[in-house]
Amino acid sequence: MIAPALVTKLPPFTLLDEPLLAFSPSEPTHVDVHPLRGLVNFGPYSKGSFGGYTPRVRIATVGPESAFKRRGELMLSLRNSHRPSDRSEYVPEYPGFEALFHVALEAAPREAHIKWPEHLHQLPGEGEPQARLFLAMEAALRRLETIRNDFDVVLVHFPDTWSSATRGSFFDAHDALKALGAKYNIPTQVLNDRAFTFTHKASLAWRLATALYVKAAGTPWKLAPLQGVPAETAYIGLAYALRGDQRDAHYVTCCSQVFDMDGGGMQFVAFEARDPVADVAEARRNPFLSRDDMRAVLARSLELYQGRNGGNLPKRMVIHKTTSFKDGEIEGAFDALAGVPEIECIEVSSASCWRGVWLIKSGQAKPPSKPSGYPVPRGTMVVRSGNSALVWVAGNAPDVSTKGDYYQGKKSIPKPLQLVRHAGSGPLEITAHEALALTKMDWNNDALYDPVPVSIRYSQKLARTIANVPDLPRNVYPYRLFM
Repeated sequence: MIAPALVTKLPPFTLLDEPLLAFSPSEPTHVDVHPLRGLVNFGPYSKGSFGGYTPRVRIATVGPESAFKRRGELMLSLRNSHRPSDRSEYVPEYPGFEALFHVALEAAPREAHIKWPEHLHQLPGEGEPQARLFLAMEAALRRLETIRNDFDVVLVHFPDTWSSATRGSFFDAHDALKALGAKYNIPTQVLNDRAFTFTHKASLAWRLATALYVKAAGTPWKLAPLQGVPAETAYIGLAYALRGDQRDAHYVTCCSQVFDMDGGGMQFVAFEARDPVADVAEARRNPFLSRDDMRAVLARSLELYQGRNGGNLPKRMVIHKTTSFKDGEIEGAFDALAGVPEIECIEVSSASCWRGVWLIKSGQAKPPSKPSGYPVPRGTMVVRSGNSALVWVAGNAPDVSTKGDYYQGKKSIPKPLQLVRHAGSGPLEITAHEALALTKMDWNNDALYDPVPVSIRYSQKLARTIANVPDLPRNVYPYRLFM
């Protein structure tokens, strides 16, 4: 006998509000859901303070001599306005760097422009092209360090013809440059040939100008207060990487970030676990820290938070990572954060197999509904259990569009993030809304959101850099050095 199929229903879904961004520390009305529109209407968050200590952003350059003029022309183009030629429903007109950020964009003095030869084999030194390129980068930053007061950001150009040397099995020129920049405390902006030929000038200007402003220590926007999120909440993102050849790996490298509740105060903690990895295969599948190592790295993160907040402890600490929390990690977290009243350990996974289709009225009796031409709204949330939920951070976002609907990327059916709470309590709607808000805090692009919260994205970026550059000192770094 065949048993009848059970009738099942998903729990009701919730639509979370699109998080607001703040563009002023003192004017509560200077908020917008759209990052670029908010910049145009209100200016950057740090406009009242940034121009007071640096009325201009000065750009140094490094790259092949033959492209020196093209690099200068690209920087000059950022001073001009550009009308959008792509994503016109989302991208506003770019008004020019000074009009947008209230500071001038200028070339650094001639001594701050380093010209490399045209071909890799012409670089000084011996050995493989990758070794020569690394030495050339280090020599350039060492030289620029001697005139550090004459520039703010270094534009480094890797031409496409050098691609054989810029990335290999155990070398990535981008990551090596960021590590060198951290060593010399010099923010860098990597440039490739595509920037010279990219046809959508407004989009290019938005991305490059915002990145340069941030790397010069400006703040374009922060998160406005989220309803229901307790005051003095802080966020930490954890990411791990096995160093060197994973077949012979013995140590897990970990990095942590510290965020204030408004998404500011982004600092990296580069940390090397002391306890050996007993099972490398398990560590590759689900990297984790021992109780002692988790205690150590979170204690360092808490110390950073207190340094920014007059010695005060946060009232609530939320820890994000992409894999499940082991019991030892949770115990280590509670050891280190014993003075924090509320602690949440949240697994943020983008590997969900769930999909959603948004149904609208069909205007007919049968069927009464039909699939919409756009995906589910961004911010759609479905509770799966008492400690897990799905939240669509990719989806339809009509509030940022001039035409009513907007789906970033316009490709595929979006999949949700899966949030699993391994420790902590409280409404999952707050946990989901925080993750949704933190997807809007990646200052390194002009998009409405990143596919994962910035707590995950930036910690992954540092972990990758540490894995590719094993001799990076284990220290605390401003996030802008790794953007």
